[in-house]
Amino acid sequence: MSDQTNERSFETYVEEILLTRGGWQSGSIAEWDKERALFPAQVFTFIQDTQSKLWGEMANLHKEGFEALLLATLVKELDTKGSLSVLRQGFKFYGKTFRLAYFKPAHGANYDILEQFNKNRLTVTRQVPCHPGDNRTLDMVLAVNGLPVATIELKNPGTGQTWKHAVSQYKEDRDPRAPLFEFKKRALVHFAADPDEVYMTTRLAGAKTSFLPFNRGNHPGQIICGEGNPRHQSGYRTGYFWEDVLQFASFLDILGSFLFIEKKELKQDDGRGGQRLVTHETMVFPRFHQLDAVRKLVAIAPTEGPGQSYLIQHSAGSGKTNSISRLSHRLASLHDVHDAKVFDCVVVITDRQVLD
Repeated sequence: MSDQTNERSFETYVEEILLTRGGWQSGSIAEWDKERALFPAQVFTFIQDTQSKLWGEMANLHKEGFEALLLATLVKELDTKGSLSVLRQGFKFYGKTFRLAYFKPAHGANYDILEQFNKNRLTVTRQVPCHPGDNRTLDMVLAVNGLPVATIELKNPGTGQTWKHAVSQYKEDRDPRAPLFEFKKRALVHFAADPDEVYMTTRLAGAKTSFLPFNRGNHPGQIICGEGNPRHQSGYRTGYFWEDVLQFASFLDILGSFLFIEKKELKQDDGRGGQRLVTHETMVFPRFHQLDAVRKLVAIAPTEGPGQSYLIQHSAGSGKTNSISRLSHRLASLHDVHDAKVFDCVVVITDRQVLD
């Protein structure tokens, strides 16, 4: 373990990297609304900065009660449709649509959208109160234009704790019914991390919460990869996560293109001796190997063009279908440096009877 771990707080290091290299800004606890689980002032600032005309029209129409009414409408939309939908589609307010984020367009000719994209405000806030009924705090909340999208619990092996203690904290000390943690309504993903490894979940369920690794594998480039992460130039094996994955454009790309809600029909007893179909939703956040594979192919395709062959190796149950789906969507809208489409269509050939 690097001496850095003992010299300063890991939490301070992570915040410093996000602020100085990641394109993030520092959030304020004073602006945090614990009951609604968002940053109202940041929401208002973003809308005024990117949709000033619509803001002015609605403000003139609703007078003094405008901001309170807008916030109440936003909270209702978040509770009904979820934060991912609101970030991507915006929310309706008296027949008009307010946007809460702008994502990078597929080509560079859309200058207006690129300008709006650069106005997104990503904030990292430390020691955020996370339960309305008490003063418990979590280490970090990551927010996009005032909406919390991720939480992080950080542990330092130098103090005798690892990511496993962070997982236990999420399972035992975080109420899944709290506004910040309620499935898909606010934070979309929760990370448990230390200087060596990162794990994640998209649904808190007490002791039943399941975490997946978000690690690179300890021998990248080899056929058989070990668990964990290789050494990183930062001195922390998880440096790739803070410096690359959470970088401004990368993180917004994940929110805009990689996250999705998977719906499955499951049979349940109806209490009368029969069964009924129940829709179960899962928020799917990409594993690191999926994110890495798709991005590498998307990066090389514009220069190498069609007709090339590549090999992507996935272990059983590691999300091959999701990698195929994400890559297909990205290639279908891919443009080269001259803003010309690279492919006219994408064809998927599979030996499976069903590829959902």
